[in-house]
Amino acid sequence: MGEIKVSPDYNWFRSTVPLKKIIVDDDDSKIWSLYDAGPRSIRCPLIFLPPVSGTADVFFRQILALTGWGYRVIALQYPVYWDHLEFCDGFRKLLDHLQLDKVHLFGASLGGFLAQKFAEYTHKSPRVHSLILCNSFSDTSIFNQTWTANSFWLMPAFMLKKIVLGNFSSGPVDPMMADAIDFMVDRLESLGQSELASRLTLNCQNSYVEPHKIRNILVTIMDVFDQSALSTEAKEEMYKLYPNARRAHLKTGGNFPYLCRSAEVNLYVQIHLLQFHGTKYAAIDPSMVSAEELEVQKGNLSLSQEEQ
Repeated sequence: MGEIKVSPDYNWFRSTVPLKKIIVDDDDSKIWSLYDAGPRSIRCPLIFLPPVSGTADVFFRQILALTGWGYRVIALQYPVYWDHLEFCDGFRKLLDHLQLDKVHLFGASLGGFLAQKFAEYTHKSPRVHSLILCNSFSDTSIFNQTWTANSFWLMPAFMLKKIVLGNFSSGPVDPMMADAIDFMVDRLESLGQSELASRLTLNCQNSYVEPHKIRNILVTIMDVFDQSALSTEAKEEMYKLYPNARRAHLKTGGNFPYLCRSAEVNLYVQIHLLQFHGTKYAAIDPSMVSAEELEVQKGNLSLSQEEQ
């Protein structure tokens, strides 16, 4: 369903970018799935972390566009982890395995929360150079489900899927957003009971971000003005937590702007990463910078014209 409706680019992406599977824990059932695309010479790539319902390929539009401009991009799918500390330890081992000292993280919803927790976890020996937080949150209590977090593991898959689908937009949406929702439903169907239960547990387990531990990290907050699973209060809390963050607002895009508003999302990602060009934390091949900067300028121009 997702392959046909979203774009023919998706089938091409699946046929050209190999999915790798990596085990870094003693428990060999914990498998990280990832797409690693772009120049391997880049030692500080951009890593994408998906939402509860997502798999690594939900960021295929970002992988195709950004690698075309010379960036190294990695999109991940998590193994089954039941608490934030366990996830952070596993993610650190994955970065060690990939021989990456520092990275830029783009996290969508739960992915954004986990990105912040990982930055917090490694604050004494920093592994995160910057954060792009898309439709994300800083405190799991906003979902009012902390009391049920410990019972998700008992629930059957159909019930867990129903919980996740309850956060998907149900009102009228434009065709691109409708296709994005169809695609995400398709991805959701591919997840097993333990994968879904563990992600919902991480999403709702009582926890919050400690901002003083990550105040030196450069942040871009990306959110939408139309309907999404994130409340206005949750958005305001993020702005308070990161008063110096850049803000990337999309007029529309719902829960999955990286699928249905990919051109705008990709532009904001480029603008965020532009500040690291010419440093050892650049996520782009230096030989591609001038052409890529031109693309950003063109994009900025068209975006400002649209807003006028």
